[in-house]
Amino acid sequence: MDTQPNSPIDAGTLRFLKLLTGTLSAVMIVGIAVIVALLVMRLNAAPPAPPLPEAITLPDGAMPIAVTYGPGWYAVALRDAILIYDTGGTLRQTIPVDLVE
Repeated sequence: MDTQPNSPIDAGTLRFLKLLTGTLSAVMIVGIAVIVALLVMRLNAAPPAPPLPEAITLPDGAMPIAVTYGPGWYAVALRDAILIYDTGGTLRQTIPVDLVE
């Protein structure tokens, strides 16, 4: 056999492989940094606020406990009732609640 197992590697080829390895490492580091930055920006973004009217009219003496909303409506929970409003602020429905304390 004429091939030598430990043939010398050309210095130019070795420099080229070193350059390719360094470039690949730099591209991978920049890519991971971009992915992390995009994830951080996306996860820290606040969800859009629902469209609510400027003011609503609650019954006299009513103290709201909680507010929730859905598509086209929102609800105000009171101690003894749940008031359903449309997005314009008009009362659509009152649901009485009888809680045992």
